[in-house]
Amino acid sequence: MRLWPLAARRAWLGESGLQPAGSEAASGRQRAVLTCLGFTLLNPHVYLDTVILLGSLSTHYAGQGHWIFAAGAASASLLWFITLGYGARTLLPFFRSPRAWRVFDVLVALLMFALAVLLLMRPMA
Repeated sequence: MRLWPLAARRAWLGESGLQPAGSEAASGRQRAVLTCLGFTLLNPHVYLDTVILLGSLSTHYAGQGHWIFAAGAASASLLWFITLGYGARTLLPFFRSPRAWRVFDVLVALLMFALAVLLLMRPMA
């Protein structure tokens, strides 16, 4: 994947990232719900993360531990998506600035580069 070079390029050239649409572009609740369902149900990572990753992690717990793990995973997921939604609304004024996008792109590029270096130094088994 070429995510970090793209972020580094945008940061270097000063190209801004996403441009939030104005309120006139909002087209209704039904469209938002259908888009959300599409992103959720058509995303293969939903199934990989939920079934394979969480399923394999849950095998470490016996008896009632399975249910406690499931409740904790569901609670963490709910908290994450609520925070993500309200956090996006809160950070919207900050990310209207092209400079903020430039800083964000630098951070993304550095994170992706660091992950690539770590994987090269210590590959996954």
